[in-house]
Amino acid sequence: MPFSGDPATLLNSILDDIAKIEEFTQGVDRRIFEEDDRMAYAVKYALLRISEAAHRMGDRAPELCPGVEWRDVRGLGNRLRHAYDSIDTGLIWIIVERDLAPLKTAAQAALQKLREATNGGELPQ
Repeated sequence: MPFSGDPATLLNSILDDIAKIEEFTQGVDRRIFEEDDRMAYAVKYALLRISEAAHRMGDRAPELCPGVEWRDVRGLGNRLRHAYDSIDTGLIWIIVERDLAPLKTAAQAALQKLREATNGGELPQ
C-alpha cells in the first residue's frame, strides 16, 4: 500500500484487499477456514491492510462512506496488531461473511462520487 492519504488510492487499496479475501475464501465454509492456517493468516493480513487504509483516510472515511463503522474497522487492526495471539478465527470468519460486502459497496460508491467530482469522472486506478 502506498504511503498516501489520497482517499481514492486508499479506497482502491481497500477494494484490492477485499478482492484478495474473496479470492482466498471462494468456495470455503467456516470449518475449512478455521482449519486452514495459511488462509486465515492471509485474510488477517488483508484485514490489517484494510484497517491501515481506514486509519490513513482519517476524517474523510466517514464523510465518504457514512454507513461504515470506521471505528470498528480501525479497532480490528489494533487487535490484529496487538492481540494477534488471542484473535478467534471464527470471529474473523464472521467479519468476512457479514462486514466485507457492505464495506465493498460503500467503498465502490465513494470512489464513484470522487470520480464524478474530479476531472470529468476520471481517477487513477
